[in-house]
Amino acid sequence: MGNQAQIKRRRKGAGFERAQERRKIKNNLYKTLNFNKLYLSTKERENMKSAIIYNGQSLLDNKPIVVIATYSNRNTKTGKVVQTYILRSDINPLEASKTGEDYSICGNCPMRGEVTKDPLRKIAKGRKCYVNLGQGVLIVWKAYKRGVYQVGEASEMGRGRFVRIGTYGDPAAVPSHVWDNLLSECDTWTAYTHQKPWRPDIAMQSADSHAEAIAHWKAGRRTFRVVADLGQVDKANEAICPASKEMNRRAQCTDCKLCKGSSLAKSIAIVEH
Repeated sequence: MGNQAQIKRRRKGAGFERAQERRKIKNNLYKTLNFNKLYLSTKERENMKSAIIYNGQSLLDNKPIVVIATYSNRNTKTGKVVQTYILRSDINPLEASKTGEDYSICGNCPMRGEVTKDPLRKIAKGRKCYVNLGQGVLIVWKAYKRGVYQVGEASEMGRGRFVRIGTYGDPAAVPSHVWDNLLSECDTWTAYTHQKPWRPDIAMQSADSHAEAIAHWKAGRRTFRVVADLGQVDKANEAICPASKEMNRRAQCTDCKLCKGSSLAKSIAIVEH
């Protein structure tokens, strides 16, 4: 009996070692294949929370950028969403803003502010962009520099999910095939651009004045416009964002699905806060 028990223990130990080795090989295979969808189980796809989906040159100035996609449900306005951060891969986003190097990922957006050498300032002078660089953007960039994110397949990140293109940064800085892959199997998306006119089939055109919006409308492009008050809304052509305070936040972006290029719906406006 004693010998049989020893044999069972040895077999159990050998089985455990083989299982450990199989898991190790499997994990190494995933890294080698960059999460190739042919080798990911359904559960693993569903649990995919982040990925580097582009690392290369900006189409705006050929400088190094990276696109990091993260999946979360923390944003009460958008709901469960894949956020996409377009970042300079070599420069802290605060420093990029202050020095004007954020052109690589923001292009000629008028919300960027002015370059400054003021030692007391952390970002560009007069920056009006609603994205807080010191919060999510900086956290993601620091995590990237620590090697937290792995290269992943864009279509896997987007599959069956709501995608927000350009949580920070302008999507025009990134090759179109990256976004095509990300959206290929997604549920829906939002996208905005200040680069005229970039992919109106995907993105809303950010308009900075009523006159600019009219020019886009005449060309068949929908716009997203920030207005000072409700009186500035062009009711014939624009609707107030359903997720806004003025509309009592009646719908999250995941339910609204209006900010996705030149569909037949009205353009969207939101009151500045």
